[in-house]
Amino acid sequence: MKSNFNALVIFLIICSCTKSPETAEQVKITQNPGNTTSNIAFKNYLGVNAFEWDFVEPNKSDVISERRISVINCFGGIRHYLDWERMESTEGKYTFNPTHAGGAYYDVMYNRLKADDMSLLVCIKNDPRWLIDTYPADQRGADNTPVNYGADKSNPASYIKQAKMGFQFAARYGSNKNIDSGLVNVNTAPRWTDDDPNTVKIGLDLVKYIECNNEPDKWWAGKKAQQTPEEYAANLSAFYDGNMGKLGKNVGVKTADPNMKVVMAGLGDAKPEFVVKMIQWCRKNRGLKKDGNVNLCFDVINYHLYPNDAYLNGGKASTGVAPELSEIGPVADNFLKMAKEYAPGIEVWVTETGYDVGKTPQAAIAIGKKSSFVTQADWNLRTSLLYARHGISRCMFYMLDDAGGIDNPVQYSSSGFQNDDLSRRPSADYMLQAKKLMGNYGYSATLSNQPLVDLYKLDKKEIYVLTVPDQKGRTATYQLDLGTSTQAIIHTLQIGKDEMAHKTVSIKNGKLQIEVTETPVFVEKI
Repeated sequence: MKSNFNALVIFLIICSCTKSPETAEQVKITQNPGNTTSNIAFKNYLGVNAFEWDFVEPNKSDVISERRISVINCFGGIRHYLDWERMESTEGKYTFNPTHAGGAYYDVMYNRLKADDMSLLVCIKNDPRWLIDTYPADQRGADNTPVNYGADKSNPASYIKQAKMGFQFAARYGSNKNIDSGLVNVNTAPRWTDDDPNTVKIGLDLVKYIECNNEPDKWWAGKKAQQTPEEYAANLSAFYDGNMGKLGKNVGVKTADPNMKVVMAGLGDAKPEFVVKMIQWCRKNRGLKKDGNVNLCFDVINYHLYPNDAYLNGGKASTGVAPELSEIGPVADNFLKMAKEYAPGIEVWVTETGYDVGKTPQAAIAIGKKSSFVTQADWNLRTSLLYARHGISRCMFYMLDDAGGIDNPVQYSSSGFQNDDLSRRPSADYMLQAKKLMGNYGYSATLSNQPLVDLYKLDKKEIYVLTVPDQKGRTATYQLDLGTSTQAIIHTLQIGKDEMAHKTVSIKNGKLQIEVTETPVFVEKI
């Protein structure tokens, strides 16, 4: 890993000097030829953000709703937004099943996700009330930096309370069963007569990924909430392993379960230099491992980015933009380049992205006869395909439910995948159908840019995904070379269905001529 100041300066100059196009159509679409098939299954690009109430029956938080879970199973993974206060409503007293704040049953929820083979990332965020109350009344907020008021945000020890909670969570839901039970603290007191009691459980093996907070660079929330890269690295060092064990035997995720992966909080401002500065803090304060690499305090790099025209308008978005015509591809390339140079072997994830269906600055636009709902479905699936093409390891969409409703003009308020009556929107249909057809396939190569032709493989099986990367209803004809095959199956997405439509066609001389639109079409070689 590079560490000297000059290397950082050069990296920052390269990132800052990238020229933005003047119009969306001028964005260069990067072709990734691919030499080997990715070992990352495509379903990992079909994740969604959700809360615990999205899984259960109303007023029955210990009962999984089969209707709700049927929509959740459209996706390849879940990022669970989990408020810290749920588990520690009283300082030092931990509850999980049920929680004494909110009454959630995380054992029930996580067991069901594991049974359904759903990948799970738990994002523990926001401060509990007892921590918020250490701040003056006019500075209190759930998204404050997770330290007592007045604490030194550059000192890992300031984050010990959050790191102790991380230990308790990992001890329960991680895979390590060899933990001193004397270090595990569960509040067994009932809330009322005949209440389900919390009990000590160790090594349930239900959670493999945990995220330390959400968007720590939140400039919009002021200094009480915003962290510098160095401050967040100090925060992570405590949360990761108790600052290399210095903070105690019951502090830090890795202290409880060395196998649980710690995902850095998704950055609100997608700038790789933030991560570079975190790595430099780790080099200075955590040193090097035996293999010569920096002793990092995170296992996954993570950022958020929504495709819109802000990069064309001085940072102010007015509408959503098709993923290939936006900045998300070049930004992904910058993050991957940074990771390769400064943190080799570390995956890069995008855990928030998506489009609204209402009239907001993040709207998917109506195109021809396609409503914004159908365009949202097209663009979300194309976002998944783009991130697989560029080499990002996971993609998760914001979010399962609307955050404000279709009539709300604020961005991200209508980006949901289901309606108020829990019926699926077209975007959920497309996610389910893509997951069923090629969820276990890995990206192999991009054979064409206009139209885009991506090859996915699973053992000896091959599926080609063809898309016109535009946002004006453009079509194209493409001749697909299928070698010695004499037949192929053409799969087309359908609204309101569980599976794609499909038809078997004959091939002459190994060539298939196919009409391609802005909705991906899938060709299975047989």
